[in-house]
Amino acid sequence: MKASYKKYILDFKRPSGTSRGTLHKKETWFLILKKENELGIGECGLLRGLSVDDVSEYEQKLKWTCDNIHLGKEKLWNELVDFPSIQFGLEQAFMSLESQNPFELFPSPFTDESHGIGINGLVWMGDEAFMHEQIQEKLAAGFTCIKMKIGAIDFNSEMSLLSSIRKKFGKDEIELRVDANGAFKIEEAMEKLKILSQYDLHSIEQPIRQGNISEMMLLCANTPLPIALDEELIGITDPEDKDAILKTIRPQYIILKPSLIGGFKGSMEWINLARKYNIGWWVTSALESNIGLNAIAQWTATLQNHLPQGLGTGSLYTNNIDSPLTIDQGKLYYRKDKVWDEHKIKQICI
Repeated sequence: MKASYKKYILDFKRPSGTSRGTLHKKETWFLILKKENELGIGECGLLRGLSVDDVSEYEQKLKWTCDNIHLGKEKLWNELVDFPSIQFGLEQAFMSLESQNPFELFPSPFTDESHGIGINGLVWMGDEAFMHEQIQEKLAAGFTCIKMKIGAIDFNSEMSLLSSIRKKFGKDEIELRVDANGAFKIEEAMEKLKILSQYDLHSIEQPIRQGNISEMMLLCANTPLPIALDEELIGITDPEDKDAILKTIRPQYIILKPSLIGGFKGSMEWINLARKYNIGWWVTSALESNIGLNAIAQWTATLQNHLPQGLGTGSLYTNNIDSPLTIDQGKLYYRKDKVWDEHKIKQICI
């Protein structure tokens, strides 16, 4: 078996704003396995500025993984504990190599086309007019769950947006989630949560910066609005540490991004602990190409979680790899009448 890797730059169709800045391009890496006539491909979804493995020796570690591919998936996964995105790419690549179809990793009603996954429509930060435009697009496309990123423009303007939605649509018609990406100051967070709770929101993701354990614990214990941990999970690899964080903070939800928390295996450790403490959860992609998104979606479909998932990022790029993934009326489907872009895949795998 031979292993190689390739860097790929994804170009956003239009700049996408977060509380950490505006995104124009997204760097990703593909891990390719070849054995006789069989091919395996996985995506190492590095997210600069957020991934714990955003380090200078990242490419060197990818090369080391390829040079030591003979060690096998399990041993390599354990050796890559500080590189969760490579753990994720490794899992995919081995599953892809072993599958009859290299892009159908988790057979289920989802891959049989008979089942769609409910997803949220993502609204990026920007000026008020741009955010209104996105909201209208999502509603017209049939989404019944909308996730808004907040924390970059004026808070009162963001509240006006939420108010305008709620005047038209009640909570039984549209589920609203917000994601602060840690933007709130600790001393202001509770007051902002109280204001946000007026709009019948489903939840807020990561209201304050990760690492403020005692402050987050107090927020979760007293919040008028369910809190979901997101960035808080990044970089926590030891199962005992994972247990301690959930036992201490007791959030209402956790959000799982396999690229950032050790792939499927790392995510399942969090899910099992969430079940232990009766904490809700859902899965979100982390701006991967359709190769990584496809793997996450297929895995998610097997978990039978009926909350809307965060898997609607496949249409963000001008140069994504065409795939059978299709969004229709707020659900993600795997449509076999659509095919993978074999030309681009061959270019990646050369």
